[in-house]
Amino acid sequence: MAPVRVVLVEDNDVFREALELLFGLRPDIEIVASLADGSEAVAACATLRPDVAVIDYRLPGLDGVEVASAVRHACPGLAVVCLTAQVSDREREALRAAGVVECVTKDEPLEQIVGAIRRAAGADACS
Repeated sequence: MAPVRVVLVEDNDVFREALELLFGLRPDIEIVASLADGSEAVAACATLRPDVAVIDYRLPGLDGVEVASAVRHACPGLAVVCLTAQVSDREREALRAAGVVECVTKDEPLEQIVGAIRRAAGADACS
């Protein structure tokens, strides 16, 4: 089974690097780009053609809704997962409207985060 190719967009350097390390230990996830700024996400997704973009909700400049909407517009087949510290019902609705298919919090176990990524990629049936 080919790994799920992921573009990771997270402005917290320590958390982003920890995710890179943890995902790097797994054969089922491949980080193809790791970005601190949502403004770079469209170009990275258009060039690298990942299966999933994992996007933090609270980013400097563009927020997660804006980034999700922009990458979905540029790459309509791309699945988007929001990974955030917390999200209100209103924010969750805005994320869904922008095309986000899964929304998980940063305090969830790694297996749940990976599960959300795999479901978003349509790979869950292969596990």
